[in-house]
Amino acid sequence: MLTILGFAMIATFLVLIMTKKMSPIAALVLIPALFCVAVGQGAKLGDYVIEGVGNLAPTAAMLMFAIVYFGVMIDVGLFDPIVRGILRFCKADPMRIVVGTAVLAAIVSLDGDGSTTFMITVSAMYPLYKRLKMSLVVMTGVAATANGVMNTLPWGGPTARAATALKLDASEIFIPMIPALAVGLLAVFLLSYVLGLRERKRLGMLTPDEALVREPEQETVLAGAGTGAGGGDRLRKGSAASGSADLTQDGDDDEEAEEEFKGLDPNRSTLRPKLYWFNAGLTIALLTAMIMELMPIPVLFLLGAALALTVNFPHMPDQRARIAAHADNVLNVSGMVFAAAVFTGVLTGTGMVENMADWVVGAVPDAMGPHMAIVTGLLSLPLTYFMSNDGFYFGVVPVLAEAGAAHGVSPLEIARASLAGQALHMSSPLVPAVYVLVGMAKVEFGDHTRFTVKWAVLTSLVVLGAGILFGTI
Repeated sequence: MLTILGFAMIATFLVLIMTKKMSPIAALVLIPALFCVAVGQGAKLGDYVIEGVGNLAPTAAMLMFAIVYFGVMIDVGLFDPIVRGILRFCKADPMRIVVGTAVLAAIVSLDGDGSTTFMITVSAMYPLYKRLKMSLVVMTGVAATANGVMNTLPWGGPTARAATALKLDASEIFIPMIPALAVGLLAVFLLSYVLGLRERKRLGMLTPDEALVREPEQETVLAGAGTGAGGGDRLRKGSAASGSADLTQDGDDDEEAEEEFKGLDPNRSTLRPKLYWFNAGLTIALLTAMIMELMPIPVLFLLGAALALTVNFPHMPDQRARIAAHADNVLNVSGMVFAAAVFTGVLTGTGMVENMADWVVGAVPDAMGPHMAIVTGLLSLPLTYFMSNDGFYFGVVPVLAEAGAAHGVSPLEIARASLAGQALHMSSPLVPAVYVLVGMAKVEFGDHTRFTVKWAVLTSLVVLGAGILFGTI
């Protein structure tokens, strides 16, 4: 019964947000509360929610201060050279912009933190997408999928969890998987190329001059892959990125127009050019400390945000103004995380997750025992989407490894195969970082889900297939 209700709760949630019958925050709170009562455990709802909030509180704190930190870095101009560099590569070509999004997301993902990756990627690319009226779900979909592949780095989380759960060395899991993951990343770049060509066909090839005269008052959201050039698109009102320069028709040649087209106002009052290398050094030190795990990530971002505000804006009114400028993002993202705590708290507390995992494992035929690594890879797609990484790697993977061992399948193969679904996992409604992505990009979560899932599934299957081909799975 709990198994059926668990799948029903997840399906109800996804249907409601994808059809936009409820907002994600409302659905994350009300749907699990309703199902908690339905399973006869309504009296324990408060305990489940408090436990869920307690588990996600460090994540919410990290996101709050990370948004403030990177918001300040954007304000003071740390990422302006990145935007200009991408522009020089993109040349107002939608195809190059989408490919640039994938490359940037993959590079920044080396820090192992999805939230950081999405904040930097959206901050750099959002103004370009807005100026050219490109589809913002293309940006979120490509960034999420690229980050999902890179999330398999040993310090990213899944590999470490698999190693811990099966008592293996993380390097033995990850290093043989590098060729398969490289193929997966190439698949993301190819996907971005194809999606970019589709955007170029829809919008046309523009010069920077032409891009400058476009009014950024509407953004296009593509509902799915079948959207044709100009047909089936849905236009949704949206505001330009904060601080973006006014569009003008000045500049008689491409060089002048390119100089003007920087995405962020080069004359904004918050710029701190004399402190550029301090801010760059602080950011590098912060990311290094994260990778080396010198302190908990929430503590690092708390200290980093406080230091960045104090050095760049020593006067209290300026500090309050910067905090207020980013308050909307902070409230939206942290609110979404705490709402997700209700969902995960009920899913775990009622025993739904455990029953769902047992049912899935029990449904695997005995004849598939010798192929348990492939089974694990296939199961990793839906299970890491509908469950947290902790639930999957500590609850399901050991059971799959035990079943595989009875048929001579190495735990290492099980562990490697379990990484295949990470490209899809990063768009799961249970991943707090995805709310940073859609929140900063001003994209509806349902739109992102409808657009991204199919491409993320394809990428995950490419990783799994490459692992089988190279003999590591």
